[in-house]
Amino acid sequence: MTNNKIGLDFFNKIINKDVIHFSKISGGCINECFKIESNQKKYFIKINSSFNPFNEEKNGLKLLESTNTFTIPKVYKVGVEKKTAFLLMEFIDSKIPSDDFWISFGYKLAKMHSHSNKFFGLDYNNYIGSLSQENTLHHDAIEFFINCRLLPQIRLISKSSNNKLFKRFDKLFSKLSEILPNDKPALIHGDLWNGNFMVDTSGAPVLVDPAVYYGSREIDIAMSKLFGGFSNKFYESYNETFPLEKDWQYRVDIWNLYPLLVHANLFGDSYLNKVNSTLKKFN
Repeated sequence: MTNNKIGLDFFNKIINKDVIHFSKISGGCINECFKIESNQKKYFIKINSSFNPFNEEKNGLKLLESTNTFTIPKVYKVGVEKKTAFLLMEFIDSKIPSDDFWISFGYKLAKMHSHSNKFFGLDYNNYIGSLSQENTLHHDAIEFFINCRLLPQIRLISKSSNNKLFKRFDKLFSKLSEILPNDKPALIHGDLWNGNFMVDTSGAPVLVDPAVYYGSREIDIAMSKLFGGFSNKFYESYNETFPLEKDWQYRVDIWNLYPLLVHANLFGDSYLNKVNSTLKKFN
């Protein structure tokens, strides 16, 4: 339900222009989203009166933009108005994908992943949905994945569910060095599913809603397969540009334990069924 403080006056003050029209945009489950129209341009705005993730999101978008790979929406303003946090951005008029959309997407992601760092993690924490995402710097990819991705989510679940998960994960942790590649840190989107990209007026991919950090690049690839997957052309193009290590498909379920645990903490224990089936598969 829309905050009753949200109206023309609210939006006029933020953009410092006369708003002609605003409309709510569906699809977000964490923030409320609106399209704002003035005489000069269209804007996209996210608002949240419960918590404020928008400085981190702004920084993440700027980091992705710095790679000069994908189109990234411009951020105009971040702040708080009437105790409501907001992120004001460029409005993307979504169009039909170009014929080479998925080829271009795979190529651009591979190029973005070529941007590396000395450490896994990031120099600040951010968010995955409404949950805090810990980015403490690590030298080792697997240690980072265990300590900063899986364990924080397992602890949240165990407060409200069963502690058997700890034992099942402990068994898996002892095997991860034999399963996962200890690769170089890559700049990743961090939440790359089919709801977090758009298509710009030229038909090219646009990345939105990042949860960025430097991690294993297989994490983005795995996440892209979690809810239906992308076109095969995307994976072929990626591998032609920056080949993944052998048997990357086998590791997809391991990497996707993290978003599944996040979904379990945000939306309910039904997501634990897939978690348990993955643990059974690898244990």
